[in-house]
Amino acid sequence: MTVTKMSWRPQYRSSKFRNVYGKVASREHCFDGIPITKNVHDNHFCAVNTRFLAIVTESAGGGSFLVIPLERTGRIEPNYPKVCGHQGNVLDIKWNPFIENVIASCSEDASVRIWEIPEGGLKKNMTEAVLELYGHSRRVGLVEWHPTTNNILFSAGYDYKVLIWNLDIGEPVKMIDCHTDVILCMSFNTDGSLLATTCKDKKLRVVEPRSGRVLQEASCKNHRVNRVVFLGSTKRLLTTGVSRWNTRQIALWDQEDLSMPLIEEEIDGLSGLLFPFYDADTHMLYLAGKGDGNIRYYEIGSEKPYVSYLMEFRSPAPQKGLGVMPKHGLDVSACEVFRFYKLVTLKGLIEPISMIVPRRSETYQEDIYPMTPGTEPALTPDEWLSGMNRDPILMSLKEGSKKTSKLVFKTPAREKKSVVVNGIDLLENVPPRTENEVGQHSPRPGVELGVGRREWSLATAQEATAL
Repeated sequence: MTVTKMSWRPQYRSSKFRNVYGKVASREHCFDGIPITKNVHDNHFCAVNTRFLAIVTESAGGGSFLVIPLERTGRIEPNYPKVCGHQGNVLDIKWNPFIENVIASCSEDASVRIWEIPEGGLKKNMTEAVLELYGHSRRVGLVEWHPTTNNILFSAGYDYKVLIWNLDIGEPVKMIDCHTDVILCMSFNTDGSLLATTCKDKKLRVVEPRSGRVLQEASCKNHRVNRVVFLGSTKRLLTTGVSRWNTRQIALWDQEDLSMPLIEEEIDGLSGLLFPFYDADTHMLYLAGKGDGNIRYYEIGSEKPYVSYLMEFRSPAPQKGLGVMPKHGLDVSACEVFRFYKLVTLKGLIEPISMIVPRRSETYQEDIYPMTPGTEPALTPDEWLSGMNRDPILMSLKEGSKKTSKLVFKTPAREKKSVVVNGIDLLENVPPRTENEVGQHSPRPGVELGVGRREWSLATAQEATAL
């Protein structure tokens, strides 16, 4: 296979998205006065859905994040209630795609926690999570919800392991142990049957998550890969990283053959991490650099050159991270096809940025709003764990056809049960963990935490790797 080296020069072509432009919300529709975290961990520190905006903040004595109703714009008071149950800095937060008031967080205290936000938002500080999940022996840097199955959560820790949690029972059910260094990014394909990861060991992997089997692996010796994203149903992956000449670059891969990238393109000589965002409905790729003020966007095609430059949104304010609104939360009457929530640390500001297709007609534009994954899960945890795969349940964005999910998070049974993985009881003979591993105030493994709240440990399960 030959690698196509792409020129940095824009490739202009005919496209309905050729003139997409970014529109920043007016100051009164931004969120101001927020003490955005100064943590240097390479995450977005922001998560958004159609009801709430969550932002990781600076705090003393542990980790915390704000949860703000979207209609509560303007300046946020310094004493605004926080979610503050972690004993270490919060490193990642993600909303449940099917239950809009449930959010997962992970932290330097080696825990993953599930929070249920009350209707209307917080009235006081929230310190009690509905589930506390301890399975990693070191801090947890990433959490991801399964895209088609309710209550299946993935977590990646600095112990080089990915744990799969079934929140219906509050237990870990699988472990993926194929990485030799810290996991930098996780991405699912459309039906969640494949997981792609990037790792500090300079390898890109495509994994079958239920077995833990590595299907494809690329050793990127000449460059470093940082982020990866599946490009919808195209059976292709896109990675961002740094070339051997220390320039930022993207690479396109065939998920069934990672021996060599299909194309590589150098972006610029800046040093900030490139975050990729892909919209499968419009086939548009957005690239936003950490510390940059601009967002480049491209159109992904099925034929060479595969990645075609469209335009660039420019701003003088550098971004620390970006949250993305789900498609069913966009304003279709304004022809909005994507919306970012940009974290501007120096100003303590969250700016909504709408990507808009300029159209004169005010009627619903079906060509830019195809059926899109909705708010109903396609599978139960038991169905997915048994080996079933199913595409997302689609919904129309046309007014009057939207349906909101009525799923409610149910706390698992209260009785404590053994966690048996691969014939090993993971709660037996668990040694105490050191302060360096889990933090001074972290609870011990296997301890009951109260009604409906438990923690589970896989600290001694070195043998229980890929199942």
